[in-house]
Amino acid sequence: MALEKLDTELRKDQIVEAALSLIAAHGVRRLSMAALARRVGLAPSALYRHFRSKQAIVQAAIRLVAKRAKESMREVQSVTPNSLSRLELLLGWIIRMIRELEAMPRIVFSEGMATEHPEVKRQAYEVLTSVLQGIEEIIREGQERGEIRGDFDAKSLAVMFWGMIPASVILWHVSDEEFDVTRQAQKSWELFRDGIRAR
Repeated sequence: MALEKLDTELRKDQIVEAALSLIAAHGVRRLSMAALARRVGLAPSALYRHFRSKQAIVQAAIRLVAKRAKESMREVQSVTPNSLSRLELLLGWIIRMIRELEAMPRIVFSEGMATEHPEVKRQAYEVLTSVLQGIEEIIREGQERGEIRGDFDAKSLAVMFWGMIPASVILWHVSDEEFDVTRQAQKSWELFRDGIRAR
């Protein structure tokens, strides 16, 4: 029984990874259960045994990203106690995740997200706000330790930190990955770091 459950979970993970790959290539609207079934080598009817709908698969993809985000938050906190170093590590992780899971921006900015899939939109918002709260917490701790300027609002700094990412990602995406998003993120980080570092 336990082995059967493990097989089911592995198959679900395989389906979600395949869905992310298809979304990255074609967008959320063009993701079809038939194409997904072909990608993982299942009959469409077998796919429905694991996920009841396309929306359920997209929600599972968002849960996967949420899980990875939590793991990364824990990881950066265990690597170094310095808040600025934590923020730099976290920024690197976010850029790597976006490059590896190119589907995520397409899910978040999908045209039909608000009207056709409000539950998916809400779930994506919860993941984003959870990451934002983690960033704010790192900044607050840095202010308490005297590493980050205390005359700035921590939440506003967290939003500014988060704001470094979308413009670079959009340029990277529309340039068919010619724009060096990693290099730009590093340059933006250096400016941000120098502006918030306690004197």
